[in-house]
Amino acid sequence: MLPHAPATSWWILLITTLAILMTAIDGGILPAVLPAIIDEFGLTNAEAGLINSVFFGGTIVGAIFFGWIADRIGSGYRRTWTWIIAMALGTIGGALTYGFSGVFLSFLLLRIPMGISRGGSEPVNVALVGEWWPREHRGFAVGVHHTGFPLGQFATGALIALVLGVSGWREAFLVIPLIGIPIMIAQAIIGTKKHQQKVYDWIDDHGMTRPTHELSVKSPGNLIEPVKQVLKSRNALLCMALIFLFLWAETGAVTFLTTQLTQHGISLTEAALVSGASGLTGWIGQVGWGWASDHTGRKFALRFLVIGWAIMVLCFIPLSSLTMAWIVLILWGLVRNAPFPVVYALLIDSLPRSAGTAMGLMIGLALGVSGVFAAAVQGFVIDHFGFTAHYIMLAIICLIGLIPLAGIRETVPEDGNWKEATADDEVL
Repeated sequence: MLPHAPATSWWILLITTLAILMTAIDGGILPAVLPAIIDEFGLTNAEAGLINSVFFGGTIVGAIFFGWIADRIGSGYRRTWTWIIAMALGTIGGALTYGFSGVFLSFLLLRIPMGISRGGSEPVNVALVGEWWPREHRGFAVGVHHTGFPLGQFATGALIALVLGVSGWREAFLVIPLIGIPIMIAQAIIGTKKHQQKVYDWIDDHGMTRPTHELSVKSPGNLIEPVKQVLKSRNALLCMALIFLFLWAETGAVTFLTTQLTQHGISLTEAALVSGASGLTGWIGQVGWGWASDHTGRKFALRFLVIGWAIMVLCFIPLSSLTMAWIVLILWGLVRNAPFPVVYALLIDSLPRSAGTAMGLMIGLALGVSGVFAAAVQGFVIDHFGFTAHYIMLAIICLIGLIPLAGIRETVPEDGNWKEATADDEVL
């Protein structure tokens, strides 16, 4: 049940998981403190949604640029420094948000570098972990790596509740540099050519499949060749559409969750804490379905998760008490983050030599574009039609995901022979 891998692979997995945890906390801070920001600056729900739009506008730029530049500089150990630069932007942005957000305009502008960091670090981070593990265990590794999201979601609720109990909402953004600085140092120490060579030697000695043929390769052709390769891949385009729908639903659900709960008399501190409850069970879905997708196929896992997502979103409609919120959000955790590692593994399977660009485009276009529009649109829906219409709309968006999923080509070989499947997957 527990895959065998060299110690360095596990260290890289730990570091990248902590990086995803930081990304999750970064994305969860704003929804958790949004009611306080609305009160301080006198915003409507639609105007509050525009804060997310600015953040995700930066995400589009960061994901596409850093994903592309990571492939141009080189895969494998060469991704380390691209990733560190992307992470540094978020670390600096968090510190500046604490010190220079006295007026709304400055707070809004500081969401841009944090969005660029969010968009830039995630595709490089996912590609990086996929290049330090045997291909037979890629779904497991990406699934474990993505447990940083549910853990971060729960940690965000607990941390913000603690911070709000002793200070104001600005102090919450200091959590980002406190986490970011140590993991950047750790990645610089572990993610070297020497350590990656040891990983590949171990994989060869144990008769397993290298994640890529070489330790590090640069994308071939001219500057836009990696982008062309991605845009020619049917799997890549359909994965982008599927993730776009999942992320629209997630952004719409989490952005106004604390607002919904506080309207039912729940305190902001309690609402912030329970908003992260899905993190208590999120790791189960991610590791379980990531591991299962290595054996049953990526598409089988995703069909289950699309339907599960739609059902759980509808369960948000009657949330009116703290007890009910804990129950629903803990159950939601079983499916909330699980689709993402499965789709990421599928994308790396399909385009191993352009993984950074592929995930940069997917995260930039899917996460960024959904983020730009989802919060603002769903805020408008809530203002004019209420929370019930809001969640029904999100459930329908989830189910539409079955359409692109039907056209995706399965990348897990039926006979389990990954070595023979590698060459074919590179030219899907």
